[in-house]
Amino acid sequence: MQEFFSEVGQAIWGYIQFTGFANVSWGNLVMIMVGLIFMYLAITKDYEPLLLVPIGFGILVGNMPFVPGYKIGIYEQGSSLNYLYFGVVQGIYPPLIFLGIGAMTDFSALIAQPRLILLGAAAQIGIFLALIIVLMIGLYVPGGLGFPIDPADPNADPTVRLLRAAASVGIIGGADGPTAIFISTRLAPDLLGAIAISAYSYMALVPVIQPPIMKLLTTREERLIRMPPPPMPSKVQRILFPILGMIICVLVAPGALSLLGLLFFGNILKECGVTERLARTARNPFIDTVTILLGLTVGASTQADTFLRPQSVAILALGAFAFGVATAGGVLFAKLMNLLSTNKINPLIGAAGVSAVPDSARVAQLVAHQEDPNNFVLMQAMGPNVAGVIGSAVAAGVLIAVVGSLSS
Repeated sequence: MQEFFSEVGQAIWGYIQFTGFANVSWGNLVMIMVGLIFMYLAITKDYEPLLLVPIGFGILVGNMPFVPGYKIGIYEQGSSLNYLYFGVVQGIYPPLIFLGIGAMTDFSALIAQPRLILLGAAAQIGIFLALIIVLMIGLYVPGGLGFPIDPADPNADPTVRLLRAAASVGIIGGADGPTAIFISTRLAPDLLGAIAISAYSYMALVPVIQPPIMKLLTTREERLIRMPPPPMPSKVQRILFPILGMIICVLVAPGALSLLGLLFFGNILKECGVTERLARTARNPFIDTVTILLGLTVGASTQADTFLRPQSVAILALGAFAFGVATAGGVLFAKLMNLLSTNKINPLIGAAGVSAVPDSARVAQLVAHQEDPNNFVLMQAMGPNVAGVIGSAVAAGVLIAVVGSLSS
């Protein structure tokens, strides 16, 4: 009988050691708090709830403490979460997201005013400035804040590793979560969690970050500029745009093929008029399903032992800086265009050159509406906004081709 109770006691003690209560760490608690903050912002402030609720809950899932080796965690081979995470690690989910975005996007404003594509290009300055700063940190700051990353290949050239990390962090300036995930899986997989969380955080905080920058860089007279409604392009133009756009952009940046190919494919489904059923599926249940899987697994990838590192803090700070610079770049370039043209542009729409569709266009409309309730710039702002989607994907393709081809 004594042996029986001894065995029962050992079994109970073994179970207690297995529970999360016995394995919780301060890091787990910190990340759980971060996940709760994400969900609070989504639910109470309505900040990108379709993204922040899955990501926030995913952070909770990923930071539930457990004993390693039982195929539970997202990084443990054979676990169900690890199989779902495969779509992130291999860059499968981002192109599928782009397919749905393409099926939802109306490029009419950009087709009617092609010059607005310049604002989308100008906003990408944040990508390259953040890239340069990461390089400077890695080269000149003692310890480099953990840059370059530790890759799977210990023999890789540190300079090449630093360039890959810099390119992956820089892309956050495009405010495009799927693109940031896509490029980091190829260039800096060890930074994937921090980059994804940073990119999606600033996408959600567009209404908070952008307005102060827009107001600081513009005068009231500029914010009052009224732009005539853009002409409606013909059906032929709307059909030709995704075809020609895909060919031209991919010829310029072949590395963006899977992103831009599916973006424009989704758009041709929408515009051709004979595949409405496919377009409706792509922009509703299909993209919703992929968004759920992407958000949950990206959140779950932020386990405290892999996320709470100096690089993560640096990436969050650099992401905010890059996004602010991108916003400023679009606004300032719009002001420059006004100096060279008699057909004035409201500089507020330049802030929509980042890839946060359609939130940054809505923010441009909101700020313009605050100055003049009868001023409507939303349609014009959608031009640089969709151009920013294309621009960030092209920038990613260029970085993958240039940095990814360097010999390690």
